[in-house]
Amino acid sequence: MRVVVRDTEWVIQKVDPTSDGGYLLTCEGISELVNGKQGRFLTNLEQQIDVLDPAQTQLVEDESSAYLTSRLYIESMLRQRLPTDQRVHLGHKAAMDPLPFQLDPVKIALQQPRQRILIADAVGLGKTLEAGILVSELIRRGKGKRILVLTVKSMLTQFQKELWSRFAIPLTRLDSTGIQKIRNRVPTNHNPFHYYDKSIVSIDTIKQDVEYRHYLENAYWDIIVIDEAHNVAERGTGSQRSKLARLLARRSDTLVMLSATPHDGKAESFASLVNMLDATAIANPSDYQYDDFKDKNLVVRRFKKDVKDQMKQAFPERHIEPIHSEASLEEEEAYRRLVDLELAAMDSQRNTSRLFKVTLEKALFSSPMACLSTVENRIKNLQRRDDSELQCDINELESFAGALKNIDKNSFSKYHSLLNTIKKDFSWKKNNSSDRLVIFTESIKTLNFLFQNLKDDLKLSDKSIQAMHGGMPDTEIMQIVEDFGKESAPIRLLVCSDVASEGINLHHQSHKMIHFDVPWSLMAFQQRNGRIDRYGQQQQPQIRYLLTKSDNGKIKGDMRVLEVLIEKDEQAQKNIGDSSEFTRRYSIEEEEQQVADVMSNDGHQDPAAVLNALFENNTQNTTEQDPLAALFANTAHQPEPQEAVQEMSLFKNDMDYSQQALKYLKSLNQTLNYEVDSSQQVLSLYAPQDLRQRFKFLPPEIQPNKDNHHMLRFSHKTELVNQEIINCRSEQTAWPKIQYLWPINPVAQWLNDKMLCAFGRHQAPVLRITKIFQAEEDHFILSGLFPNRKSHPVVNPWLVVSFDRGNLSEIKPFEEFVEQHPFHIDVITNQGGARNHERQQDLLPTAIAMAEPWMKTRRNEVDKELSQQLEQQLTKLSKLKSKQISQLELNFADNKQAQHLVEGRKEQRQREIEQVFDEYQQWIQDTMTTEDQPYIQLVAVLTGSEGY
Repeated sequence: MRVVVRDTEWVIQKVDPTSDGGYLLTCEGISELVNGKQGRFLTNLEQQIDVLDPAQTQLVEDESSAYLTSRLYIESMLRQRLPTDQRVHLGHKAAMDPLPFQLDPVKIALQQPRQRILIADAVGLGKTLEAGILVSELIRRGKGKRILVLTVKSMLTQFQKELWSRFAIPLTRLDSTGIQKIRNRVPTNHNPFHYYDKSIVSIDTIKQDVEYRHYLENAYWDIIVIDEAHNVAERGTGSQRSKLARLLARRSDTLVMLSATPHDGKAESFASLVNMLDATAIANPSDYQYDDFKDKNLVVRRFKKDVKDQMKQAFPERHIEPIHSEASLEEEEAYRRLVDLELAAMDSQRNTSRLFKVTLEKALFSSPMACLSTVENRIKNLQRRDDSELQCDINELESFAGALKNIDKNSFSKYHSLLNTIKKDFSWKKNNSSDRLVIFTESIKTLNFLFQNLKDDLKLSDKSIQAMHGGMPDTEIMQIVEDFGKESAPIRLLVCSDVASEGINLHHQSHKMIHFDVPWSLMAFQQRNGRIDRYGQQQQPQIRYLLTKSDNGKIKGDMRVLEVLIEKDEQAQKNIGDSSEFTRRYSIEEEEQQVADVMSNDGHQDPAAVLNALFENNTQNTTEQDPLAALFANTAHQPEPQEAVQEMSLFKNDMDYSQQALKYLKSLNQTLNYEVDSSQQVLSLYAPQDLRQRFKFLPPEIQPNKDNHHMLRFSHKTELVNQEIINCRSEQTAWPKIQYLWPINPVAQWLNDKMLCAFGRHQAPVLRITKIFQAEEDHFILSGLFPNRKSHPVVNPWLVVSFDRGNLSEIKPFEEFVEQHPFHIDVITNQGGARNHERQQDLLPTAIAMAEPWMKTRRNEVDKELSQQLEQQLTKLSKLKSKQISQLELNFADNKQAQHLVEGRKEQRQREIEQVFDEYQQWIQDTMTTEDQPYIQLVAVLTGSEGY
């Protein structure tokens, strides 16, 4: 809207509710005194805020060549027009090559009353991109002013960079260093999450910082994105992460969750995620069916096999190969000692003894160093107990430790197999920056051994090899990940624990991976392999598994178990998708325990055969399926096919509009320097002071600086931006130097705000288009807006009120008018000369009066639909609230604790239920209740030459 505050005119950029029941208006100045200035006004403190009467708009004859000023002004209004339908308007135009399936989440979310969705696609399918598409679409709709992203610490920079590079969404990274900077910049009594509108933070950093958790609890966002959302599910332990996520779920309109492993097989765990998305979804977390929430479309889940036809070029099929090495004599002796190991103190607890031996075996399968560490820790624990009966066990373990110590680098067969795989199989060239290698191991002891010895044996410098594990600071992990994807960085080989298996991209400069130890979980396979086998990989992923061949029957049988796991992982990738179809387990820990149980069996059966039979039986036996498998079988919702909207523009593209806008500003003698490379379609802008001021509240990585004279570079060409994203990996900074120029880029928004001020206070242009319109024709382009109580547009019609010789001839939607009179296509000639728009000025009040009933009719149509939805939502809320109260009574009915304790806990839980439902009911009412009166603005008047 345009408003008058303190006798100056402003255009409102955004509206935020305040704690006193009013609003904070952030405005751009239009009047001469405040032109180019930004103002913020509290409605409850201002004595008078006048919304301008459209009937009093002063018409202005545009004297600019080809009506450039008018065209820029109309274009800026068009770009301010907010979509209110369920079609995709912007997200599909991001700087990427979106595949059809990646648009499904945004299409599904737009059909919801509020956007709440769990994107549960398999590893490597591009969940971050899908989230970016949805977020950018909501920003275009005025629903993304404030954004918070929560992710694991290793993903902070990657997620931040991806959303900026491809979507121009500026997230300020609040890692441990970033949070300290805010402490130094923001007054101690100010909420830092009010300082930045869009930020990204590690959930682990926040959960450890009580002060900042308090700040989170007292802020509100339009959109919250939780990456790796399985980390915030209820696990029955009341984790801080889960508590924080539950609270944040109530602090935003939109909630987007991302996870390739969204459940752990427990009904309560998955229900906790669903209820964060929609508190009305599931009444009893322990007992529910898909029918309870199927109409809400809260989950979308696809596997590589489901979409492989769409992504053949973007997702080459990987090549895997197990590599076997013959055990050395020293290793065979260690295997013998392990098999023969007798722990007398555990004989009374036979199962404990077997499981500990399996633990030792798993460590030995990793490396003798890892196993020796486990043995020595057990010896120390037994010695501390100072029990003579434990001496036999100590002697046994010390003997086993001696055998392990005899295995040095020369007799460690799997290590030599690793070197051979690197040098011969992979033909790895350490001087080739695009031939980088990832080595995974589960054990930190094994990781340290590999790091030290590979550096020596491959003659690598300190900067050429890096180790990464969960005990490292978040900033160090992020730097290693960034360097690994940067062509100019010296890193060539990355030895990492499973901290690197979750979410991060390692595929930009690498397509080779070695599993030094084979994981005992199919989920771990998917997570690890997904680092290089993912959307955007240009080369065929080469994956190797290192195994040791032993003559020992027990060890040979157990090693075959690992081969079964390798085979099943590949089968899941090609034919099934979800590895839990084999295991019927839903966490890495449970899958590892399943394998351990098979290996610890004292029977005479082949453990590999037992595990294989178990897996095959699980895939064939549908009668005993876990209920969550049935839930997910129905969540691959296919949205109705629909074409994305191609929005109307008066200019060829974003570059043309921006170039013409800058040209116009410079013609007004504004201090502005820019250059255009027409051949490359790159715009270079030396940021003026007011633009630099805006960037102070954006991430430091993208801010213009003195070193390059505050220059910013842009292009609207997605192929150029995509190539720049690739090119920048070869430079010292991995942040692209060319920004994507599209409507939600901060610079594009700054420029658009400038164009909204192209005409003076309460003015609108008259365009005389003699080629299309007769002298006696007058067409008034009007914008109407009906917001809801949350200041979001619900109905935003544009229409044209047409007159012929002063008489009303027709009223039609703007789109229909443009289709009939395509004035925006041809070059408009401005003939200039003396003109008189007295007739149009006199007709303006009539045009406004005629438009208002038409707009209200459209509003009533929408309001009728919303009222029905509101009634349905409130009815559902009431029923579910009753269910939850009833369930509460059942939960506490058999509680044996003291009566006053039971009543206290029950009352507290009932208050929580009441609060959740009251908040949700208020949100529904605020969202689905539209204002009665439209805000109408005259955009422009189209007519012919000066007539009678």
